[in-house]
Amino acid sequence: MSTNVPTTDVPPPRTRLPWWRAMLFGLQHVIVMYTGCVAVPLVFGAAMGLDQRTIGILVNADLLVAGVITIIQALGIKKILGARLPVVAGASFTAVTPMILIGEQYGLSAVYGAMIAAGVFGVLVAVPFSRLLRFFPPVVRGAAVTMIGLSLIGKAVSMIFDDGPADGQQLALAGGIILVILALMRYGRGFLSQAAVLIALVAGTLAAMALQLTDFSAVGDAAWFGLPQPFLFGAPTFPIAGIISMCIVMLVIFTETTAYLLSIGETIGKPPTQGQLSRGLAADGVSAVLAGLFTSFPDTVFAQNVGLVRMTGITSRNVVAIAGGILIALGLVPKMGELVASLPGVVIGAVSLVMFATVAGVGISTLAKVDFGDLSNFLITSIALGIGMIPVVAPQVYADFPAEVRIIFGGAISSTVIVAFTLNLVFNHVRRPQKKAKTPA
Repeated sequence: MSTNVPTTDVPPPRTRLPWWRAMLFGLQHVIVMYTGCVAVPLVFGAAMGLDQRTIGILVNADLLVAGVITIIQALGIKKILGARLPVVAGASFTAVTPMILIGEQYGLSAVYGAMIAAGVFGVLVAVPFSRLLRFFPPVVRGAAVTMIGLSLIGKAVSMIFDDGPADGQQLALAGGIILVILALMRYGRGFLSQAAVLIALVAGTLAAMALQLTDFSAVGDAAWFGLPQPFLFGAPTFPIAGIISMCIVMLVIFTETTAYLLSIGETIGKPPTQGQLSRGLAADGVSAVLAGLFTSFPDTVFAQNVGLVRMTGITSRNVVAIAGGILIALGLVPKMGELVASLPGVVIGAVSLVMFATVAGVGISTLAKVDFGDLSNFLITSIALGIGMIPVVAPQVYADFPAEVRIIFGGAISSTVIVAFTLNLVFNHVRRPQKKAKTPA
């Protein structure tokens, strides 16, 4: 498969669906990504010792910025910003560890100052970064997307069992939800197939209520309306070390987003142009600037939503724009956000397991296009996935390394991307492969 991109920017059509179907499909996107999105402020807030009220403000800001960037990515701002593709944006876990390290060293005002600086950096380098597309052939992005799916499965399992041992009720409920999704996807027709995830979520929640596995008490205490507070932790400061760390994070986020945008292009049958890629990456940079202003987090394209588009075949940009509107509403109405947050972990986890497995499947389908008769491609994939699994199976390995090393290699996704990118550069660009070899059986 060629890595050349089209020169004419022709985004997928904004398919006109009945309003109620578009709303349901948009809600389906939000529910699928919600837990992963709000987990970022929850983890960061807990690590920094913030009180519950402050963490709630971070969650609201997180949802608001994600909604704005999702709408920008879906509909675009002329030919200035946004990929104009059916993708949903959300807070990136890549930024959490460096943000915690910067906060511990320099304070919370430095976290958001460094984020603003990194966002400006991201906007400036979006165009040159998009020109590196030839260095992201199927062997690189296939390995990256496969690892994205595999590395996230552990988070889904943790949600199902609430980080504890397997429980019979939870296991049975999660298995039932997965079976409902599979049955509807495989044997359902039209709306039933397309809304399989949402139907399974509703059915799973009702079953969880019958089993007394739900708790919606926090919804009554949440406010009806709330606005994020700019510069919540004071005027931003700009330590050089913090800025460098967050700029590295921005480049890692760019590699993730590039892989996602190319994957969604394969799904809809229209590879994104270089212009779409650069505008999509620039939107990531803008998200970091907005996050710095409103104490949120840098956004990236969410893997589970890429998987959802693949599963349902709903490629309408209007649907994801509606999802962005719902996210904004959730950010401005804490009571609504708390309602979604109160959905049982076992239900969200079971759905997420299917979504993350689907993402891994998208990566595998990309790798299927690779010529593994070429020993270089075989080595690139094998070594990248092997090194990428290190933080998954042995997360303590990099614990004592400097922050810069942990930022790059402490994450399964970033380490896989960097290894695959580097090996492809060495084997296929710096020095052309000299031989063909049969891969091991």
